[in-house]
Amino acid sequence: MNSASSNASDITCLICGNHAEIAQTGLFDTRFGICTVYSIARCPVCGLEQTTPLPYPEEIKSLYETYYNFGGESGTLYTRLRSLFLTSCLYRFWMVLDGDISFHSRRGRGRLLDVGCNEGRGLAIYGKNGFSAEGLELNENAANVARSQGFVVHTQLVERFEPTELYDVVVLSNVLEHSLEPTDMMAHVNRLLRPGGEVWISCPNSNSILRTLFGKYWLNWHLPFHISHFSVATLSSLLNKSGFDRLEVRQQTPALWVAQSIITRLFARIGIPTVQLRNPALVVLLMLTVRGILFPALWLGNKLGSGDCLICTARKI
Repeated sequence: MNSASSNASDITCLICGNHAEIAQTGLFDTRFGICTVYSIARCPVCGLEQTTPLPYPEEIKSLYETYYNFGGESGTLYTRLRSLFLTSCLYRFWMVLDGDISFHSRRGRGRLLDVGCNEGRGLAIYGKNGFSAEGLELNENAANVARSQGFVVHTQLVERFEPTELYDVVVLSNVLEHSLEPTDMMAHVNRLLRPGGEVWISCPNSNSILRTLFGKYWLNWHLPFHISHFSVATLSSLLNKSGFDRLEVRQQTPALWVAQSIITRLFARIGIPTVQLRNPALVVLLMLTVRGILFPALWLGNKLGSGDCLICTARKI
């Protein structure tokens, strides 16, 4: 087991640049079995929480290609069931019942850029909803799978992407929290939008009640991939500084996220991949149980500001 050490005097807030202080220790990757212990630092000025130590930029590509997102999995029971579900009427019904944290129920027109589009599952849905959808994806294997389905997918960083035409919507569905430079990312998202264009953001809520309940086993620590841990206040501040207004932020607690936090609490061990997270029968059983029994508590938590996911829409000024 590796202990990720960090000089507490050298932790700089990723948003405001002030000194951040260690607030929580002893956290680890509960999904893939990475053998490192991490901490969370909190900025006393702006309130942003961030993972420490941060991965080096040159580590990021290796981490993602080794562990994260599209790794070539196809033809398995998990991927077959997922594909059937996402293209079914049941999925539409489930979004009404459980919430839509990926903006898959939103209909409209215009040019849409899905940042971190993976192998194009979301692009297909946005296209059916009326948008002219393109993707941005650093994983070349995933991008090629999306291209084979006829989608336009770019493989540049947001910071280096120069589109021929500006977008009406940029989607950051569980993406912003992965950035080493969130302020810079949002400045470039602003650059990619036409005047009056919108950014749609979903990300975990650092004030979630599930964080308190599950402690170091909370699914959405997701270390080291989640770099910034946003609250309503810190996300709103970042967007205001980046040239956006008309912020609308609401909260949702997906049954899937609760189910997966339960699984990590039961099975996650440092250095060992939590294979139970890919067990369709177990995941679906827990999701239905959570949605059927805990829905009043989840609804109340969302209303009181302790939902697990922040869902934000903001307009470029």
